[in-house]
Amino acid sequence: MNAASLAMMAGLLQALDAAEADPAIRALILTGEGEAFCAGANLNEPSPMRADGAQMGAGERLEAAYHPFLRRLRASRLPLVTAVNGPAVGIGMSFALMGDLIVAARSAFFLQGFSRIGLVPDGGSSWLLPRLVGLARARELALLGEPLPAPKALEWGLVNRVAEDEGLMDMALALAARLAAGPFALAATRRLLWESPGHDHETHLGHEMAAQQEAGASADFKEGLAAFHEKRPPRFTGR
Repeated sequence: MNAASLAMMAGLLQALDAAEADPAIRALILTGEGEAFCAGANLNEPSPMRADGAQMGAGERLEAAYHPFLRRLRASRLPLVTAVNGPAVGIGMSFALMGDLIVAARSAFFLQGFSRIGLVPDGGSSWLLPRLVGLARARELALLGEPLPAPKALEWGLVNRVAEDEGLMDMALALAARLAAGPFALAATRRLLWESPGHDHETHLGHEMAAQQEAGASADFKEGLAAFHEKRPPRFTGR
């Protein structure tokens, strides 16, 4: 069920290293193998050891193993599609919500589940959920720990699209292809959207100005202008 082990998290970071180092890669898809997207943290393996020889507590384990991956997804130059092919539980739900575009199979569901084992929401879900679905629905998901089926998640605005199970990857690949064909400016657009909740309006205007200055100096902006005047589709290179 793709429970997130320490080895899996190390492997995900290595995969991001490889993807981000390759200029030919311009978008990512994160999905699960088999019947689940991710069943949450692997609770059957021991926590890492601290420098003093004691096992890390639950919060320390988050910072050591899971937060680095979440931070890397947030800061990546690559737009991300999450293709939720089955249950997305606990921190697996947090991974799913990191997508710039989130698509889900009709049979998939989302589950906070933390209250069932005496823990608090983690992986950034207590920050993301109120912003995605509002505080009332975030409270319902976090406090009651009930599954949220994909069609209802679409209704609530938690995901962008729902596909029939057999069509999920076709939909995810089509969206990723559109993102991969996008301009250099997409990386800055991702950054602006991630930063916006922490800024007042005036501060954010300054960040937009700096990002627009960077985008306006790109080859893709020159191509976009040329395509506009020549009345043809642009051919962006990501530079």
